Amino acid sequence: MFIEPIPLNKEIKGGVIYRFDVLQNVDSVFLDAKDMAFTKVELGGKKVEFTKTDKTISVYKKFKKDKSYKLTIEYLAKPKQTVYFLGWGDTIEGNEQIWTQGQGKYTSHWLPSFDDMNEKVEFDLFIQAGRKFDVIANGKLAVVPPQIDDNPVWLFNMEKPMSSYLLAFAIGDYSKQELASSSGVPIENYYYPQDSARVEPTYRYTQQIFDFLEDEIGVSYPWQNYKQIPVRDFLYAGMENTGNTIFSDGYVIDSTAFVDKNFVNVNAHELAHQWFGNLVTEKDGNHHWLHEGFATYYAYLAEKEIFGNDHFYWKLFETAKELQEISENGKGQALVDPKASSATFYEKGAWALVMLKDKVGDEAFKKGVSAYLKKHQFKNVTIEDFIKEVELASALNLDEFRAKWLLSTEFPYEDVKTFLMAKNKSIQTFFRF
Repeated sequence: MFIEPIPLNKEIKGGVIYRFDVLQNVDSVFLDAKDMAFTKVELGGKKVEFTKTDKTISVYKKFKKDKSYKLTIEYLAKPKQTVYFLGWGDTIEGNEQIWTQGQGKYTSHWLPSFDDMNEKVEFDLFIQAGRKFDVIANGKLAVVPPQIDDNPVWLFNMEKPMSSYLLAFAIGDYSKQELASSSGVPIENYYYPQDSARVEPTYRYTQQIFDFLEDEIGVSYPWQNYKQIPVRDFLYAGMENTGNTIFSDGYVIDSTAFVDKNFVNVNAHELAHQWFGNLVTEKDGNHHWLHEGFATYYAYLAEKEIFGNDHFYWKLFETAKELQEISENGKGQALVDPKASSATFYEKGAWALVMLKDKVGDEAFKKGVSAYLKKHQFKNVTIEDFIKEVELASALNLDEFRAKWLLSTEFPYEDVKTFLMAKNKSIQTFFRF
């Protein structure tokens, strides 16, 4: 795919080529495409009949089973969301940024694509931008633009398929810190040139977190490299685009601020998503625990590795109090509820994994997680896919766990209290006195 942002007009000029195999005879295919104008639509190099709405483009042809096709589309998009243009047209030099946030299903605002997590595609990106800017996107930078080109094209290569909502890019004025994991994965930490003194405290423990998660999860990091890019006015704390986390520059801090607010938890959370959400992706919202509960849990484990046991167990204690209050007020939710709150998916979800690991044991838990990821890599999953692997690894029936932690709207506070008292002496003393 090729894109050229036109920032003063807040537009994206682009083209995309999809190569695909047909699994059964059909008379049309469609892509999600929000409010786009199409200048070329060709199949196999020839014009083809198509129709468009404000949400989709449909191509009509007698597509034959077991045959391969090449669909070429050129378009102009004016995204109402998902692509954000900041600092263009003002008088401040060097504050221009463009960045994307495609949470869930919104990449179709700037690229004809698939608003469905179940469609996995291997993307390669050509992005054109002015020479004074840096371009960062998913994948490995395969072609470095020549210095003499005023409007260079940056080529990023991806080797593995992913859901299109995880496609992302950022454009702006950046410098970068380059690291590598113990396993040899390149890590690129971006920062504004004026923030060089904030690089160390902002990205503190990044390599340690990366190495810890690879070891704890038991599956190698699945992508070519890993990048972290701060942007202004980001909508959330961070977003785990494949190999390419974009996060709020509010987390870019100095050593003094590190004590009060740091990037460690968000850093670990978004990195954990590279396995849980990106390598294996939920089939639909009923299985959202497999994304957020897991990322929250592994981020807590990374903090435990860095800050120690007391930090870990007292943090769990605080989330347990919050969840118990929600439950007592009759607002508890099940982890299988697709409309559950963040507190349910993130905090109750993390607690479910803490208690599952305690039930089956460390070895069986890790074995089950590893088997689950390897069996379903680059595919879509259900909660039952995960539970079955843990049952196989532990030789235990987990029906009771399902009922108490996944299906029930109540938060089992007494079980949690017993667990915490057994694990941490200071919490034990707190409850006794």
